[in-house]
Amino acid sequence: MHIEVAGTGAPLVLLHGWAMHGGVFAALRERLESQRTLYLVDLPGHGLSRDSTLPLAIDPVVDALVDVLPPAPWLGWSLGGLIALQAAALHPDRVPALVMLCASPRFVRGTDWTHGMSPEIFRDFAKGLRSDYRGTLDRFIALEAFGSDDARSELRALRAEVFARGEPAAHVLADGLGLLEKSDLRAHLPALVVPSLWMSGRRDRLVDPRAMDAAAALANGAVAHTVAHAGHAPFLTHADAVAARLLEFLNAP
Repeated sequence: MHIEVAGTGAPLVLLHGWAMHGGVFAALRERLESQRTLYLVDLPGHGLSRDSTLPLAIDPVVDALVDVLPPAPWLGWSLGGLIALQAAALHPDRVPALVMLCASPRFVRGTDWTHGMSPEIFRDFAKGLRSDYRGTLDRFIALEAFGSDDARSELRALRAEVFARGEPAAHVLADGLGLLEKSDLRAHLPALVVPSLWMSGRRDRLVDPRAMDAAAALANGAVAHTVAHAGHAPFLTHADAVAARLLEFLNAP
């Protein structure tokens, strides 16, 4: 996997969401790199890891990253949150703090999890990848931006980033949708021993902020924070607010 290292100070790992890459965190990087050494990961099949032979699956990715990264807090946005949560739960000595940014331990709704999305949405996107690759990506990106008070700017930024490091592999995108549809990591939360910050966008249409609050309530030492007027990518539209809250959490005694 490609891992870009930037900045100075204590380490912090950043994991992107579906179809993106580490470059999507550019605005957050600008605000953090004077205080933190950032490890910006391109997940398998994405960005400069497009030709990685590692499968886009939670356990192999966690194992590979734990082997090469220094002990550090991990921040996971959207799909990246599943990987970050698994790492923090299984390797608290390597991941001493966790930040879930618009990322839920379970993305789809169920009888005991009412604030998730319909599983049919992910299946429709997977079907669409086979018939209209670029159109399906654009629809998903539009859903990520929808609801933000600066949706046009967010949509432009996400569209600009998605192919900035080459096209993500279609079969890996399908694997990623499968992870979003099928993963349920809620069982980790009551036993989580590291502090965690659950940061949501109040207008997020992919990860309901109520799901973030519910997840935080299940985890020991968790803090929930909602960014007002933000959608699914608050680090794009509200980078100052996200960076300030993140550093407050990381610098807490």
